Amino acid sequence: MTTAERDLGTEGLEWLAGEGREHEIVLSTRVRLARNIQGMPFSSRAGTDERQRVLERVRGSLSDVENLPDPALWRMDGLEPVDRRVLLERHLVSRDVAGPDEGEAPPAAALVLGGEGRSGVTRGLLVNEEDHLRLQTLVSGLQLESAWEEVDALDDEVGDRLPYAFHHEFGYLTSCPTNVGTGLRASVLIHLPGLVLTKEINKVLQGMSQVGITYRGLFGEGSEVVGNFFQISNQTTLGKSESDLIDHLGKIVDQVIEYEQRARGVLLKEAPGVMEDKVWRAYGILRHARSLSFDEMMNLLSGVRLGLTLKLLPTPRVLTLNKIMVLGRTAHLEREAGRSLDEGDADERRAAFVRELLAADEDRAAAAEPDSPPESDGRDDASPVAGDSDDSDDEQ
Repeated sequence: MTTAERDLGTEGLEWLAGEGREHEIVLSTRVRLARNIQGMPFSSRAGTDERQRVLERVRGSLSDVENLPDPALWRMDGLEPVDRRVLLERHLVSRDVAGPDEGEAPPAAALVLGGEGRSGVTRGLLVNEEDHLRLQTLVSGLQLESAWEEVDALDDEVGDRLPYAFHHEFGYLTSCPTNVGTGLRASVLIHLPGLVLTKEINKVLQGMSQVGITYRGLFGEGSEVVGNFFQISNQTTLGKSESDLIDHLGKIVDQVIEYEQRARGVLLKEAPGVMEDKVWRAYGILRHARSLSFDEMMNLLSGVRLGLTLKLLPTPRVLTLNKIMVLGRTAHLEREAGRSLDEGDADERRAAFVRELLAADEDRAAAAEPDSPPESDGRDDASPVAGDSDDSDDEQ
């Protein structure tokens, strides 16, 4: 296994592909499994030496895992603070694994990613987070069944190499009681501006909580909702099979999408002019602003994403919006700049980055447009000029 030899570059960004079912509303689907190694203290009670032993056992077991080809391991205590924050911004590690920016040393934890992921799929695992292992698959769009199959296959292979802590009655044993059983947590990152604007969102969120579904903000537990993005996931894992949990979440998400589409229809029907003005204003600011805070960027992206799905804007692509949402965050801007940025510098660089990507999409769209037809000379266009039959429209 490669250890910190691959540059972070675009590692783990396959899930931004802008594809998969309902990809205009659902940015991504994640399925992760919490696992602990039999006979080793849980991470919450493990000392530094015990955590190191877990890391070594994992590193020695993953070199030939078919479902994690060409794996690379990044130790948090071997990365610069900005690189750990980059991984957090890419939704590949938790705040606990990323550790503090300065001062206190980061935990003896690591991220492992496969190096040959197929389009739209990011596969890997976290070592020494809340549990010894968090196997995870992150895919573009709404693909719960596919994400589950990917991580299940990875779990089978890793479980053949590392004995898991398992109880015949309770299932997989985990640090947190809510993960005991299957250890499965499935979630979707979903964009719900219609429900927010029609003030129906609280009703929908309360309804989800009554059927065992919870929500979080953009960066998971404890984070705020930004840009009308919500992480929706199952609440418990005990007492149901993995397929039952996946199926239940999928049905709830489909209902939420239906509510969201209905709310968008209401907005477009009752206030079409207001909606068109809102999305074009958002696009105009993003396209020309010289300074953008992260929150402002996310709120404007929400409007543009809504306008794109309502066919009120010709560009940009969903892929471009996904890239801006992640790569326009502060740690990514600092890594690109090669230095720390104060708030003003970060906001200026963010605005420049957004302008560049949106302009590139406009140019791409313009280049893809067919050439304008020549002006009519008064003759019947359906009848080719004698001698030019090989170039007629009917044969092109």
